[in-house]
Amino acid sequence: MSEAEKTSVRHRRYGMVIDLDKCTGCGSCMVACMAENNVTARPDETDKKKSITWMRVYSFDNGKGFPEARTCFLPRPCMHCAGKGGHGHSPCVSVCPAVATDYSAETGIVSQIPTRCFGCRYCMAACPYHARYFNWFDPVYPKGMEKMLNPDVSLRMRGVVEKCSFCFHRYQKAMDKAFYEKRKELEEGEYQTACTQSCPSGAIAFGDLDDPKHAVYRLRQPVKGLYVFRLLERLGTEPKVYYTTRHEWIRKAADRTVNDEKTAG
Repeated sequence: MSEAEKTSVRHRRYGMVIDLDKCTGCGSCMVACMAENNVTARPDETDKKKSITWMRVYSFDNGKGFPEARTCFLPRPCMHCAGKGGHGHSPCVSVCPAVATDYSAETGIVSQIPTRCFGCRYCMAACPYHARYFNWFDPVYPKGMEKMLNPDVSLRMRGVVEKCSFCFHRYQKAMDKAFYEKRKELEEGEYQTACTQSCPSGAIAFGDLDDPKHAVYRLRQPVKGLYVFRLLERLGTEPKVYYTTRHEWIRKAADRTVNDEKTAG
């Protein structure tokens, strides 16, 4: 592929659409994420302030008693914010003094480069979604498990921040394959995140939000009776993770709206 052909490749905007009415809170997405990205689990995980969960499933309810009681589960990866105007000025990217986190105009993915990070944690303070985690300890795996690590994902050392990457190494592998086959574009199924593939109920969809051929493009379109929204959208962070539900209480509870506050979607 020539340089001219490379520069002509269309920019993508990868993101997710998560159907909250389908999510059962099984946690498969969390397990798949940890296995795929070599995320460690400490022997004692009771102190959640020191836990690392790139994908985390929250639960909340409608506050009513039996038989009206209802529970909802909300998977929360990194939102890969595009920032106001969609120019890549994500909250975390804007405050990093070491350029250890960056925004890709080619994919819309916010990356994290552990070897540049010196642990100031400004990005953690700036992220309104609590999607970034600090490594308080060097990674330790049970004996024998180190042989099962994913060779495509580097381990993170103590003293650096890490987060969901939308399984960017999978995108790189898919693009390598496309390049070998002299293609410039990826089919929808060629690049999928581990959490998307592991979801047994099909609640998570992943793809190019701007490509009409991808399911996420269709799923995020407004439909009568369906709430389509992004978390804390009013902050102007332009997150790339959309949620859908047909229940108003889930819409309001998921986004922590206060009484009479107007919501989008």
